[in-house]
Amino acid sequence: MSYYVTSALERFLQTMPPKKKKRTSSQLSEQNESPAKLRKKTVGLKKMSIQACSGNKTSEVKCSLEQKDAGEKGQKELFTYWLMKSEPESRIENGVDVKFGIEDLKAQPEQTGCWDGVRNYQARNYMKDMKVGQLAFFYHSNCKVPGIAGIIKVVKEAYVDHTQFDKKDPHYDPSSKQDNPKWYMVDVQFVRMTKRFISLTELKQYHLEHKSSGGALKNMALFTRARLSVQPLTEEPNVFPVLLNMIWFTLCCVWITTSENTEVLIGSAMV
Repeated sequence: MSYYVTSALERFLQTMPPKKKKRTSSQLSEQNESPAKLRKKTVGLKKMSIQACSGNKTSEVKCSLEQKDAGEKGQKELFTYWLMKSEPESRIENGVDVKFGIEDLKAQPEQTGCWDGVRNYQARNYMKDMKVGQLAFFYHSNCKVPGIAGIIKVVKEAYVDHTQFDKKDPHYDPSSKQDNPKWYMVDVQFVRMTKRFISLTELKQYHLEHKSSGGALKNMALFTRARLSVQPLTEEPNVFPVLLNMIWFTLCCVWITTSENTEVLIGSAMV
């Protein structure tokens, strides 16, 4: 008798719908979360799963994911080439001649000098981003014929600009304090004169052409942020090599003489 009762009870239980599971408070909160928060959790889970992998590829994949996430969050772009403006013609300011052209840099000991006197926050921030070895165009500004005269390189990264504390200096800033300086500078060294001088007029012509065709110089800061004395040249697209190719457009290569007095062949898009 008990056998038949048990069998009937089992058949009855099989016909009943499954019992709903109670949701925990965390599950309920996840249901009400915004899509943005859920996406963040998904990215976090991906990173955890990648870290669980073994081998050298783990760190590479994790790094690429983190870089992608950083780009999506709108972190600042890193630049490797620059354009730096200075005045090659005499101009007296507060009794001091602020002239400093590329020939003046060449005349310095070891052809190296500090890039002081920058009093624009954006330009200052760009100098703080510079790294030793990075190249820049030396641009002659505030003169009869402005334009690119040569190439320089960063030899010392950003440090405190002493002229901000010098009352006799044209760039003295009384609001800047020794324990909380506002302004910084880098040291640059002469690399070479360009094969030919490329004027602002010519650069503007290229800029307008690229603006209509979508070329590399369409967003060149020299025209989009003209007041900046220190400007970045984006690495993508390759503005620096593009400009070099314009300067040496008739050449396939450039010969330079190294300190050992031996000739080295380098491509026209490189320095």
